[in-house]
Amino acid sequence: MEFNHYSVLLHETIDGLEIKPDGIYVDGTLGGGGHSYEIASRLTTGHLYGFDQDTDALEAAGKRLEPFKDRVTRIHSNYENMKQKLSELGVDKVDGIILDLGVSSFQLDEAERGFTYRVDEAPLDMRMDKSLEMTAADIVNEYSEEELRRVFFTYGEEKFSKQIAKNIVKVRANERICTAGQLNEIIRNSIPKKNQQGQGHPSKRVFQALRIELNRELIVLEQHIDDMIDLLSPHGRLCIITFHSLEDRIVKVAFKRNESPCTCPKDFPVCVCNNVSKGRVATRKPILPGEEELENNSRSKSAKLRIFERV
Repeated sequence: MEFNHYSVLLHETIDGLEIKPDGIYVDGTLGGGGHSYEIASRLTTGHLYGFDQDTDALEAAGKRLEPFKDRVTRIHSNYENMKQKLSELGVDKVDGIILDLGVSSFQLDEAERGFTYRVDEAPLDMRMDKSLEMTAADIVNEYSEEELRRVFFTYGEEKFSKQIAKNIVKVRANERICTAGQLNEIIRNSIPKKNQQGQGHPSKRVFQALRIELNRELIVLEQHIDDMIDLLSPHGRLCIITFHSLEDRIVKVAFKRNESPCTCPKDFPVCVCNNVSKGRVATRKPILPGEEELENNSRSKSAKLRIFERV
């Protein structure tokens, strides 16, 4: 199956980066290379570094970016290693960074990757990096009931997390839970019928939670926004596209903290903590997809773009 990923908020992100032809840019979530293609096409003497954990994505992006191969370097790694990997390549400052935190269409639609709840036979895999040993099935079958409840409630905001976790533990006592169909049945039996009406697929929140837990998505994001801001040259920009409230909240809080880092009590006449602002939030409100994009790609409906500019 061909690797494809509709590049959400493409033009808004490219505009937000304010690309310089001789600049150094990083795509921390290369995916199919949609955003990177637009960045690379605007470079002359500049260079683009693209990170992705998924070897399928790296291969597909390589083909797509072939016309610009002299100005693009692909790196098989999670963006959490961005600072270290760039340093090894002699890069200590960049002019722009983009993160598109959405799961690619390929990963969602290719049942073998195990991200989907729509194919009963699909394995519970969900690894962004296929070289990892642990899968979503391992979480479902090995986490304690309390750990499962925490994951579903924290990362899926699932109201019935307690009942779902309880029923998973009951079922796995007799058989290993290996497929989307097995997990779907447990979830459907755990949520009252009246609460399943008009709420979309009942498994959506649990599958999201498992994917986030397995791939450490929110932990990596929260721990490395500051590093990415530190990598920016003066007037460099960090553009982050999020797809659910948990991600967006992390980005919003981190951007605000880097803009206004003072920790002094409000009644202090002068600042004594000596925390200096690293820049400004360039988007007071997040940028949302327009009507045309929403019509062309329903998966963009929850997307939000926030931009931080370094001083």
